[in-house]
Amino acid sequence: MKGEKFSGKGMNVIKEDYPDLYESIVNLNETVFTGKSLDYKTQKLIAIGIASSSQDSRSIKKQMKSGIEEFDLTKDEIMDVLRVVLLTSGMPSFVKSVQILNELF
Repeated sequence: MKGEKFSGKGMNVIKEDYPDLYESIVNLNETVFTGKSLDYKTQKLIAIGIASSSQDSRSIKKQMKSGIEEFDLTKDEIMDVLRVVLLTSGMPSFVKSVQILNELF
């Protein structure tokens, strides 16, 4: 999520039609993902867990894919996150996320 990588088709509209709002979102993104106390890799793993809990397939895939590309996350590292998702968000979130994980590996 560092830089200007946002999920959601609406972000292109915001970028084009509301550049001031888009700039605020970019700044917020940079403020959130600082790596001050938790390194950025850990923050990415948290983002994968949150996306997985939401059951939004597109978001889950984007978060996992960017984590794999940016940090060379392994299937086992992501699976550790999904185990927590199973415990906290239940079977539907877990199963959907595991299916996406298997597509990526």
